[in-house]
Amino acid sequence: MAVVKVKNLENQEVGELELNDAVFAVPLNKALIYEAVKCYLANQRQGTVSTKTRGEVSGSGRKLWKQKGTGRARVASIRTPLWKGGGNVHGPRPRDWSYSIPKKMRRGALRSVLSERLREGGLTIVENLTLSDHKTKNVIKTLGSLGLEKKALLVDIVDNRNLTLSVRNLPNIKRVSSLSVNIYDLLSHEQLVFSKDAIVQLQEILLK
Repeated sequence: MAVVKVKNLENQEVGELELNDAVFAVPLNKALIYEAVKCYLANQRQGTVSTKTRGEVSGSGRKLWKQKGTGRARVASIRTPLWKGGGNVHGPRPRDWSYSIPKKMRRGALRSVLSERLREGGLTIVENLTLSDHKTKNVIKTLGSLGLEKKALLVDIVDNRNLTLSVRNLPNIKRVSSLSVNIYDLLSHEQLVFSKDAIVQLQEILLK
């Protein structure tokens, strides 16, 4: 068991917490992390891009001139892909890019990243992330006292309304619940801040 210090919002140590080595002492597995990130990004794609084929662009369907005898190249339709304004050949069409990977792979990638963040000192656990109000200037002061100067991910229980409202205008701070932590957020934020309840809940999920 790894023992980490628990702090309050004034950056004072208020206790300790034991973390399971099966979640927070896992070797870095870059191949597994790559597959999890690739799957996550693919599932975020809307897949709504579309181009018009020759059957969808506007224009008459009549033959522009007779096949032979004009000296010009033969042409059947004004909507031919060879002409400006014509249809597109083999262009992108709406499609579903999403796919899934096994649950064990997804959770294994999360364990690997969390373990690496803990080893490099980028994981902070606070007693709670309860704020008295939802003013952004107050949460900035709180984050400053915790020494958060880079992109930070705040992870708390689901129903923390004040925290959600106070950080939504901060470009480098993101707040998620412990039930919606994903591999991309863990990698794109150098500093992770968990409430004590959130880290315990996430640990229970990743141990399954």
